[in-house]
Amino acid sequence: MEDWAEADQPGGPQRRCIATGQVRPKEELLRFVVSPAGEVVPDLERRLPGRGIWLSARRDVVNTAVSKRLFAKAARRAVTVPDDLADRVGVLLGRRCLEVLSLARRAGQALCGFEKVKAELKAGRVAVLVEARDAAEDGKNKIRALASGVPVVELFDAVELGEPFGRDQSVHAALSQGGLARRLVVEAGLLAGFRQGLVSRPSSGAAPESV
Repeated sequence: MEDWAEADQPGGPQRRCIATGQVRPKEELLRFVVSPAGEVVPDLERRLPGRGIWLSARRDVVNTAVSKRLFAKAARRAVTVPDDLADRVGVLLGRRCLEVLSLARRAGQALCGFEKVKAELKAGRVAVLVEARDAAEDGKNKIRALASGVPVVELFDAVELGEPFGRDQSVHAALSQGGLARRLVVEAGLLAGFRQGLVSRPSSGAAPESV
């Protein structure tokens, strides 16, 4: 059964957001399905059965879809939509990012700590830099000065960032090259629409930008 979406394009699968009308790659959008009980549920792994309903990964877009009953229009049937759907999606996306970090740590592809991250950056072995959003600016500036061309994720506070590493708090973390690093950038890109923070994808040689 096909999704409510655009057909796949030569550059890869693309889908249309039911709220904005924009057509974007699937990995940049959120998929929802209607459960057998008629409830709209997020399908962040894009694996649940049923026709997919797609939205841009932004809190305001999800809230618009809820308030304007766009899910029912797309499904062409009565559906039940939680009023706090955007909050639920934000929580799920945050968990997914932290799970990626935990997997990377167990695989030996992620580490934390100022000196360790600093050493990895100097050695050119960092694929993604993760910084606590409530960290002191002087420490972040020292690390970022070494992170030219490295994507930076700044979406979690120090307590949250410490969780995947089994610590009470963590301020600086880094992932090495690999599928988990690429996955974190994608997942963090989705989460950025639900949190104030940074997910910067600088081109080679460009310094990370702060927001």
